[in-house]
Amino acid sequence: MLNQIDLSRIDLNLLVLFETVFGERHVGRAAQRLSLSPSAVSHGLGRLRRLLNDPLFMRTPKGVVPTDRAIQLSASISDALSRVREIVSAAVPFDPATSARRFTIGAPDGVSAVFLPPLLDRLRTSAPGIDISVRQILPAHREVAADRVWREAFADLEARSLDLAVIPSDAIPARFHQRLLYQEDFVIAMRSGNPFAGTFTLERYCEAQHLVVSLAGDPHGFVDEALLKMGRARRIALTVPNFMFALAALADSDLISAIPRRFTVMHGPRFGVVHLEPPLSLPGFRLNAIAPNAAMADAGLAWLLDCLDTKAIRHETPDT
Repeated sequence: MLNQIDLSRIDLNLLVLFETVFGERHVGRAAQRLSLSPSAVSHGLGRLRRLLNDPLFMRTPKGVVPTDRAIQLSASISDALSRVREIVSAAVPFDPATSARRFTIGAPDGVSAVFLPPLLDRLRTSAPGIDISVRQILPAHREVAADRVWREAFADLEARSLDLAVIPSDAIPARFHQRLLYQEDFVIAMRSGNPFAGTFTLERYCEAQHLVVSLAGDPHGFVDEALLKMGRARRIALTVPNFMFALAALADSDLISAIPRRFTVMHGPRFGVVHLEPPLSLPGFRLNAIAPNAAMADAGLAWLLDCLDTKAIRHETPDT
């Protein structure tokens, strides 16, 4: 237990440094986020190690990994910094017109590509000094429990390595504030002139060669489950790791793919990609922006959430 003399020697910035390195798992990236040199971050970690009597982070070829002690400390440090931030944010009114804050938003790539353009337009006119970092977040591989699919995103939010997350799920723990941004469904995307666009029946759909977006390269998705219930199957000729890659691949081939409607409407035309209604029933989903309840006391974070919740995204149905 630290005594009063020890507390008087503590530099609060060391706890911020710990939080950033813990979130990034990399000294160089942490240095960039903190606008410090890597040597300054290493020096700060040395001070923390002496203060807490633990190595805290062990170097690996890909960065650093936290020790058991660091993992134990992370929640307490995150909570302490959250309380400090609440105090400071309450004392200094947030003004988007003059703020120079950086916010980090986590979302799947097909989601961030939808909310980012209108957000950047808003920042350009009303908050020119605010910066945004977008991180791709992914569901837990092969996880089927609805409340655990996005557990890593929940952990990152609580560790404050993310300010907000936008996820396609309604299974949000009560400790998080959530707001519905928009509802989404799927269309079948293909290049303009694809021969399958002429007579697009279920039979023709199953005969086509398909592209599936899968970071892990898994050639089986929700469409295959729907087809299986109908006693049908399809050929997955290609998997790619993200939706922008999918549009580029569709543009240069006769492949077809089930892709979120708003993403396709917004970005398909630049690739010469068109879309049709699916010849089978595919599930829709809701996109919720979430943040820890305690973090919503931050006026800046509340403002950012309002910026994401725009009429253009939430209420308007994209043209098909």
